[in-house]
Amino acid sequence: MDGNAAGNNRVLSHNTRAQAVWNGPGGRYDDISRSIADAIEHAVERLSPRPGERVLDLATGTGWASRIIAQRFPAAHVLGLDIADEMLEYARRAAAQQQLAIEYSQGDAEALPFATGELDAVISTFGVMFASKPETAAAELARVVKPGGRVVLSTWKPDGNVAAMFGVMKPFMATPPQPAPSPFAWGKEERIQELLGGGFDLSFEEGTNRYRYGSGEQAWQLWLHHYGPSKALAASLDEPRREQFRKAMIEWHETFSSPLGYEQPRTYLITRAIRKAT
Repeated sequence: MDGNAAGNNRVLSHNTRAQAVWNGPGGRYDDISRSIADAIEHAVERLSPRPGERVLDLATGTGWASRIIAQRFPAAHVLGLDIADEMLEYARRAAAQQQLAIEYSQGDAEALPFATGELDAVISTFGVMFASKPETAAAELARVVKPGGRVVLSTWKPDGNVAAMFGVMKPFMATPPQPAPSPFAWGKEERIQELLGGGFDLSFEEGTNRYRYGSGEQAWQLWLHHYGPSKALAASLDEPRREQFRKAMIEWHETFSSPLGYEQPRTYLITRAIRKAT
């Protein structure tokens, strides 16, 4: 490790609130990963780890992407990193149950606990896009990936339905003391160019995840109990406002009816970045 790292338990002070939010659902977050499993598979396919490579799943959450990599590419050395220690505990248990050799540690995307050029590849599936300081997280990616190494990101597009759902949530959110960068900016090719283009050669493709559910109430229960931002938001509201939030979420989710229930298309961007020679 070099001077930018401070051990496995480092979470920067300005990210402790985010840590608490993502810790909220604990292992229940794995059901969110299940709902986006096709998009995670898409990213893993574009990463294509090689034997002996050190591969980091950044913002691993409950470890879904890291488990796929360890299953499909057992000759790779798979690592997982996240700020949310309670989700990491679930990831460790799940990997142990499947007898997968994955090394999980707690850490911050804005201060990665790896030496310069230590990693062959990094994947982040709808994770690093939520970093509070995007430029810092992008600089850390460039630092830890060796020349010729790869980064693959899957990020929600700003004109897609995940961003639209956050739009449903926004009227119920407290106004922040200062504007925060939108995570959905990572779904724009031009923004990725700004963040990573200096250190990486970039290529892109798009995909669509299809979220299927039986009712608006079922969808609401998923977001209420299994997803940190919406769980934390609901907990912050008094009972009348929480009921308004519930109704708004249910009504919006029920605009995606299909012959057998509900199906919501959610578009995302895949970025593959090859580290330039330094």
